[in-house]
Amino acid sequence: MNKPVFNPFNPAFRANPYPFYDELRVHDPVHVTPYGNVILTRFEDVSWTLRSNDFSRDIDASANEPTEPLAKAKWNRRQDRSGAKTILNLDPPDHTRLRRLVSKAFTPTAIDRLRPRIQQLVDDVLDRSAKSGGMELVDDLAFPIPFQVISDLLNMPTDRAEDMRDWSQLITLALEPTSTMEDLARTDEAFAQLIPYLFSVIEDRRAHPGDDLLSALLAVEDDGDTLSLEELISFVVLLYIAGHETTVNLIGNSINALLKFPEQLTLWNKNPSMTTRAIDELLRFDGPVQQTVRVPIVPVTYQTLNGPLVVEPGTIVTTVLGAGNHDPAMFDDPNTLRLDRTNSNRHLAFAGGIHYCLGASLAKLEAEIAVGSIVTRFPNVKAVGDITWRDRLTIRGVDHLQLEF
Repeated sequence: MNKPVFNPFNPAFRANPYPFYDELRVHDPVHVTPYGNVILTRFEDVSWTLRSNDFSRDIDASANEPTEPLAKAKWNRRQDRSGAKTILNLDPPDHTRLRRLVSKAFTPTAIDRLRPRIQQLVDDVLDRSAKSGGMELVDDLAFPIPFQVISDLLNMPTDRAEDMRDWSQLITLALEPTSTMEDLARTDEAFAQLIPYLFSVIEDRRAHPGDDLLSALLAVEDDGDTLSLEELISFVVLLYIAGHETTVNLIGNSINALLKFPEQLTLWNKNPSMTTRAIDELLRFDGPVQQTVRVPIVPVTYQTLNGPLVVEPGTIVTTVLGAGNHDPAMFDDPNTLRLDRTNSNRHLAFAGGIHYCLGASLAKLEAEIAVGSIVTRFPNVKAVGDITWRDRLTIRGVDHLQLEF
């Protein structure tokens, strides 16, 4: 048998990575790539790495400079860029300071106040769709509703919705291991249009504050410490993009999974109280974020099938969240969707440790309302025509899904 490889350049891998994850987990769970990077596919390894203080999330500061030409070119490009890093790419104490400041404005209470608004938005879409007999899930619901919600939360104008959709997809393209230098140039172009737009909104809000998250971020202070303009813009970019981009994919992937396992859709329809557990299982089964990277700052040891492997500081370690979520050592019969699974809340879809997703409660709330409302109102929902996927691995999501009610 050929040794399994982690190859995001393989179209079949990107189309459905889970069989490849399974092969790696069984035959080479601590996989070392030809360039020395380490790929983790066991739940225990992924979970420990995400929570350990022996790792850095600041890749630029902590990782060894790559030798492979394309990776080296990407590295040099990042080193040349200016601006504040997002909270995703910071280590303590910078991460601790920034998360403390923004968490004051991003509370569960503020999120839960959005519930009636989200329900009304979803109901309006489903009312229109019921009259027409169906909808295209992504264009009609999965994109516009999370975008409207994050716009409401920040009190951002929505007249540039299509631009934001394009900018978001170009900016997240930089997260893909298959991205080319041409792709990254397009990412830079998107940033060049997005940043001045956000700057103008921020300056207007500074002059006319309101009861919204952006105003709260402008006002937030802790013992004289405030967000710099660069930090504020970086965080608003993160909120604006991550606040809707991943939720779009969560809704699309969830409906697709339920269509594959129609008996689970029926189970949920008959037991609406299981909504919270159902969303956890859908996040486990096919979450929108498939992988994230860490860098050891001290030597760390993993157990391979051939004994211990010491990974030296500076090595890129990819924690494959989607693989950990399908590890049979943690989740029985992991490739089957089971909405009544008792431990589905152990999933890694929101990563873990100090970088656990700040917007997890918002994403879950939106998915509970959007997916739950479809299940409740349209138990006989069916897909029409071909389901297409975005050709991505890191951010995995349905691109087109026509539904018939």
